[in-house]
Amino acid sequence: MGIVQIAIVILVLVLLVKPFGTHLYNVFRNEANGTDKWFSWAEKPIYGLIGLKERKGMTWKVYAISFVVTNLVLVAAGYLILRLQKILPFNPNGIDNMEPTLSFNTIISFMTNTNLQHYSGESGLSYFSQMAVITMMMFTSAATGLCVAIAFIRAITSKGTTIGNFFEDFVKAHTRVLIPLAFVVAMVLVALNVPQTLKPTINVTTLEGAEQQISVGPVAALESIKHLGTNGGGHFGVNSSHPFENPRPLTNVIEILSMWCIAAALPYTFGLFAKNRKQGWIIFSAMMVLFIGFLSLAYVSESNGNPAMNRLGIDASQGNMEGKEVRFGIAQSALFTTVTTAATTGSVNNMHDTLTPLGGITPLSLMMLNSVFGGKGVGLMNMLMYAILAVFLAGLMVGRTPEFLGRKIEAREMKLIAIAILAHPLIILAPTALALMTDAGQAGITNAGFHGISQVLYEYTSSAANNGSGFEGLADNTPFWNISTGLVMLFGRYISMISLLAVGGSLLRKQWIPETLGTFRTDNRLFAFILIAVVLIIGALTFLPVMVLGPIAEHLMIR
Repeated sequence: MGIVQIAIVILVLVLLVKPFGTHLYNVFRNEANGTDKWFSWAEKPIYGLIGLKERKGMTWKVYAISFVVTNLVLVAAGYLILRLQKILPFNPNGIDNMEPTLSFNTIISFMTNTNLQHYSGESGLSYFSQMAVITMMMFTSAATGLCVAIAFIRAITSKGTTIGNFFEDFVKAHTRVLIPLAFVVAMVLVALNVPQTLKPTINVTTLEGAEQQISVGPVAALESIKHLGTNGGGHFGVNSSHPFENPRPLTNVIEILSMWCIAAALPYTFGLFAKNRKQGWIIFSAMMVLFIGFLSLAYVSESNGNPAMNRLGIDASQGNMEGKEVRFGIAQSALFTTVTTAATTGSVNNMHDTLTPLGGITPLSLMMLNSVFGGKGVGLMNMLMYAILAVFLAGLMVGRTPEFLGRKIEAREMKLIAIAILAHPLIILAPTALALMTDAGQAGITNAGFHGISQVLYEYTSSAANNGSGFEGLADNTPFWNISTGLVMLFGRYISMISLLAVGGSLLRKQWIPETLGTFRTDNRLFAFILIAVVLIIGALTFLPVMVLGPIAEHLMIR
């Protein structure tokens, strides 16, 4: 039944790809279409307010500067709110101001779409901070990633000279995509008993006569954009394993589809922009093959139980249920784990720290590859980066200048791609080594041996991939961890995005070359196979040694 459940969710996802992908194409193709009559009335006042009348196209440099400056303004405003939340309204529980290094980590985390939480939501933030900072950042960071991905798609598929206007894209991402979808999902979650209130913590008397405090708040609104925006930061400390965030199997499926649908639809959107739907389906297929492979590893590993407990003769017929909710079971826990790290959401419905060593390889690997669906656009950009690399390598093997979508791939593009590929492992492995070498880093490790290494590796991998989930045994709310992971989140977000925008800008300036009989095709099964191989080989070369020191060694020790 577990496999049937997983298959049904994947089938529903595949059915959503075409309508969602078509809608994204209509929203961002900057031509008159049916979405205008529904949303333009709300956008015109916004354009007037920000002085955006002509909406001229931008070069990649102006586009990059625009989104970085916009993010900086939002970071400054959000940081002030966190530092002053005690005196601001909607704080019925009297929560104090957030500590400076934790404020830095939190605001960077949510602006980079990472949503790594070194605090517990119900006790660390006021309702005003939850809404004006956390929920607001969940919309704006997701919109930023989506806009940059669309700009990159335009750059490599169009024959123009600009890649669109960031501010127009930013407004449309909110008005035509994120806000309508978030409203619908929030209403569904409210109907399924997820709380949505501004009332203070509820005090109740238990059957034993003791006093208990039950935290509530504007949960449904946050949950909807948390998953649609692949954000992941929960209202409660235990995230989507909390019954107020995710009360039943149906809400679990809704949350899985919410964080997966836009990322999965973007390859189809790419195919529409490229005027070659098959091209989009090939990219989608490569992602799905990788996804199913890692999902299978997680499901089988967790279904077989914990090897250490199996040796003690404990009944393992239900699989490794440590850290999992009975209402979800192994299948929905494994699927949620795989989707949340593939889509770089970071939301969890089970504790990843309690996964078996082999099961823990799945979330780690998906964040290390950072191209299997990915978050709001970043996964597609990274997969297209690997596609360009695959074309370049194939061109070298047959002795001709490589081409992708009618443009030659030359030294400048490969240098920029090399920066993006090498930066990702560097900002994971270097801080991991530093944390393991220093007293400040070791102080946070709560598990001895190989699992302790995995804890540290997971924290920085999650930060670099802008995922936000963690092996939560790590004591990470210290200045060392707050500052180091904050910097990793910054580098992980902006180095790759700016580098790939530069790749798009470089290709945009090149003359389009018509396809000939000698052109290496990128819309067939052969290219899908080459693309999958390139992703796995690059990932293994950069991360396999450290994986051997962590989860693989742990598995061999307890087997």
